This record gives sequence, C-alpha cells and structure tokens, in this order.
Amino acid sequence: MPDVKHIRNDFPILRDHPDVVYFDNAATAQRPSCVTEEIRKFYDETNANPLRGLYDWSMEATARYEEARAVCASFIGAARPEELIFTRNTTEALNLVAYAFGAEHISAGDEIVLSVTEHHSNILPWQMLAEKNGAALVWLEPDEEGFITAEEYRAKITEKTKLVAIGHVSNVLGVTHPVKDIAAYAHEKGAVVVVDGAQAVPHMAVDVKELDADFYAFSGHKLMGPMGIGALYGKYALLEQMQPFLRGGEMIEYVTREEATWAELPHKFEAGTVNAADACGMARAVAYLQDIGWDFLRKQEDLLVAKMMAEMEKLPYIRIFGSKDPAKHNGIVTFTIEGVHPHDISSVLNEDRVCIRAGHHCAQPLMQFLKVGSTARASVYFYNTEEEVDIFLRHLKNIRGVMGFRED
Repeated sequence: MPDVKHIRNDFPILRDHPDVVYFDNAATAQRPSCVTEEIRKFYDETNANPLRGLYDWSMEATARYEEARAVCASFIGAARPEELIFTRNTTEALNLVAYAFGAEHISAGDEIVLSVTEHHSNILPWQMLAEKNGAALVWLEPDEEGFITAEEYRAKITEKTKLVAIGHVSNVLGVTHPVKDIAAYAHEKGAVVVVDGAQAVPHMAVDVKELDADFYAFSGHKLMGPMGIGALYGKYALLEQMQPFLRGGEMIEYVTREEATWAELPHKFEAGTVNAADACGMARAVAYLQDIGWDFLRKQEDLLVAKMMAEMEKLPYIRIFGSKDPAKHNGIVTFTIEGVHPHDISSVLNEDRVCIRAGHHCAQPLMQFLKVGSTARASVYFYNTEEEVDIFLRHLKNIRGVMGFRED
C-alpha cells in the first residue's frame, strides 16, 4: 500500500511548499516529477517533428508519440489506438465532435439532450449546433442530491433525440452519472452519446467499451499530465465517416490544386505539428496513476472527504451540495457559508495558504438550478493528507469571525 507522505516527495511543488494546502485538484492536479522529466526527455533526446522525417530523431519521435497514444487508449479501454485523437483539452475534443459529427448528423427538428449539471464546455458546442442547424435542446434535471434518475432520462430521451451529451462526473457536485444506462437507452432510440470524462478519468477506472460511449473526452492536466493536451475517444466507424475538424499539414494523404484526400485515422484529426512531448507526458501520468492504483486512490479520497464533510455538517451555517454519502463525491466538496460570498471564503483561506476554488465553476445552468450565484469548492486528491484537512477545517471555522459575524 503506498504511503502518502512518501508519495508527496514525487511532487516538487508539494514537497517544496509544505505550508500550502492545495485543494483545487478538480481544476488541475499537481504533477509528479516523472511527468516533467518525460517531457524534457522528449526534447532532449528526440526533438524532431513526428510523422514527417525519415531520419532517426524524427522516427524516434514518431514512435514515442504513437506509444503515448497506445498507452492513453488502453487506459480508457479503447479497442484500438486509432480510436484516440490527441487534442488540446476536453473542450477542444467536444468541439471536434460538434463540428465534425454534429454538423452533418443534426438537422432541424432533432433534439439534443444534455444535463443542467454540465460544464460549459459540454453546453456551448451543443447550443451552437442547435442554433445553427435548427435543433432543440432538451435538459435533464437531477434530483436533490444531483443524480439523474432513470425516470428523468427515459422521459427526456425520445425518438427525436439524435445526440446525448453527458458528463461522467459533475465538476461541482462530484456525482457520477449513470453513463452506461443512459447510453444503452439512448442507443435504443437511435441517438449518439458524447461523454465529458474530464472529472471521471482521474478518479476511477474507465472502460469506454463497457460504457458503450460513442465519444469520450478527457484532459491531461486533471490526471497529473501537462496542460494543453487532451484526448477524444471515438468509435472507429464513427470517426471514419467524419470530416476533419481542422485542415492543414499532416492530416492529408494527397493534395492537388483542386482537392485533397485525408490521412487515415487518427491523423486526419491532428492537423499541423502535434504536441508530441506533452502526449508523452500525459502517457507518463497515466502510468504513474496506474502504479498508485485505484483502490488506494479511492480509499484516500473517501477518507478525506468523509472527514471534511463530518466536521462541516456540524456547522449550521454551512450548506454542502450533492450526495450525503462522502463516497459519492469523487473528491469534491462544494459548499456555501451563510452570509459570506464564496469569493471571500477563497480569499480568506488564501491568506492562510489554503487553496480552494470559488465561483460558478463554468456551470452556470447548474448554479441557476441550485438557486445560488456561486459556491466554494474544495477538491482533494490521493496525495492530500488528513493533516491538510484539519488545517482547512480550522481556518474554515474562523471565516465568519473574520468577516465580522459573532457566533452565539
């Protein structure tokens, strides 16, 4: 069983700043030194354009890039590496689906089903598509703890539904949506299912074949990889029929003055010089996460969230959003303090070297559904400690006093 204090030595920023409590892991995770070393190794040893040169450095760069693809594809259970397309992030991956698939398959009168719990990245592309093609948006609404029930999705997904966009895990509530069941029902109705996996992939084993997702998007930086690299999984048959999202170098097979033919998958979706070094870094992060193991990761996250929620629930002026079961939060505790704006909560905690997120978390439809303008969010990862939770709680209990409230 890994030891948390030993693990923290793998993270220079945590090791060198022991006075800082970092509880904004849902926004971006910290990186172990092996990830940055992998990136440096690519540039130090094989700094050449992949896929283009017939000399040793370029061929080695190509090999490392494609090996990274294979690692990331296997990580989420893809049937073959060609089903994984490297993108800049989850947002770009979802836009790729909207433009390259949705534009050709969504027509006037069709319906796109999505949840009010979605991150804006899984809302705005579908709003654009619906407006452009004359489709209608249909919204799934969660129950009081944030879960989408079978009754809800069965009522909203109909024969008119052509696409369902659903987040695997909410970045605000931490709840895990029943993606497998939703996909099965959507497929019965002839719809395609697009999953935003940004918050799920860092916290649980994901098998896209088992989920039967048609598309699945995720980012590197949330699972300890580099910023600016992400991936889109797509079923091979769907990707093959799609037109490229971007056009330019490397994604072509042949170009004349009048026309062009596209390269084979996955390269037809990866125009221009690829982000090979960061792809290698993301693959190294995946390997590190697999070495840590899901059992340890979940046990540590659940321990920290349970400790946090148990103490916060004793304070009558704190409202916690989402499930009452700490094990269903995926490391996320979102809350408000009566009479204190979330931005003030974050600012006061920052004075005590505690980092949390405050705002609408790019989920304004969910904020509207919850009838709040914004919330505070503390999010833990496996390298966080019980001592850090104690520090967070101690300072949290002082916030109303700092803001001028007197507790009776």
